[in-house]
Order: sequence, then C-alpha cells, then structure tokens
Amino acid sequence: MFFIKELSHTILLHPSYFGPRMLQYLESKLYADVEGTCSGQFGYIIAVVSILDIGKGMVLSGSGQAEFITRYRAIVFKPFKGEVVDGVVNNVNKMGFFADVGPLTVFVSHQVRHSPLVSITSFRITNLFLGPSLLTASSPQIIEKNTKVRLKIVGTRVDATEIFAIGTIKEDHLGVID
Repeated sequence: MFFIKELSHTILLHPSYFGPRMLQYLESKLYADVEGTCSGQFGYIIAVVSILDIGKGMVLSGSGQAEFITRYRAIVFKPFKGEVVDGVVNNVNKMGFFADVGPLTVFVSHQVRHSPLVSITSFRITNLFLGPSLLTASSPQIIEKNTKVRLKIVGTRVDATEIFAIGTIKEDHLGVID
C-alpha cells in the first residue's frame, strides 16, 4: 500500500530564476510539481521525503531555460488487489457507492455487498433529509455519505495518470465501521 521509492523528475527553469536562491526555488518547484500527483507505474505520490540530487543544469539552446534532472525519495500509495482498506463514503446511488481511500476512489457495487441492502432515496428522520442511502435488511446499519467503511479491493485498473478500483464488503469483518 505505502512504499518509499526513489524517483526522478525533470524541472525546467526559466533564466529569470537563475541566481543565489535558485536551489530553494528548484526544491519548492519539485514539491509543487510532484506531491499529490499520480503515476500509473508507481501510484500516488503522497510526499517527498528527501531530495537526493538536484543534478547539474543543462541550458537548452534556443530558449535559454535550464533543465535539471532531480532524484528524490518519496512516499507513494499504490493499491493492490486483495488489500483491505478503510474509507469514507462520498457518494451513494442505486448502483452502489463510492468510497474515498486517501486519494483513491473505490466503487462498491450493490451486487458485491455482505447482506441485502435496500436503497433509500429520501429517508427522513424528524424532518431531516439524509440524502441517498443504503440500509441493510438484517441490521440497522445505514450506508450514506460520510459513513466509514472497511472494504476489500477486488480489482484495479491503472492508467498513465490515474488509478481506478472496485471493492467489496461481502466478506467477514468488512462493512460499516462504528
């Protein structure tokens, strides 16, 4: 799930930034460019832990910009099939629900839930509209927005800049977390 990886990133620096504070600018640009992004190969880059080497800049002909190949160590988040994770429901619809697991959004279909769930589109308690929710038939657990759930990832699809996942709560010890 979480790993520390050594990665590299190329930074282009405009000539107006050449000067005594160039190294500080390169470091802040590295943090801004890579933190919070997703690489299909390595996963979500959560945080840069340390900068290993900024590298020697090479001035590009024609533009005057300098190219720096930086090596750094970062904490990355890469989900795998079969992992059990905790998340927060962010959307419920008639097909299932979506849960946020850090930067990853996991879809749980109504067909892969533990017990039969009844869809409630306008559930009211003392005139308070709760919005779309799912209610288990066997116990009084309601899955609605901001509900904490434990789920198992059953599949992932990786694109160049995004990771998609499908989950289930159909096994023991999975479902709503109190």
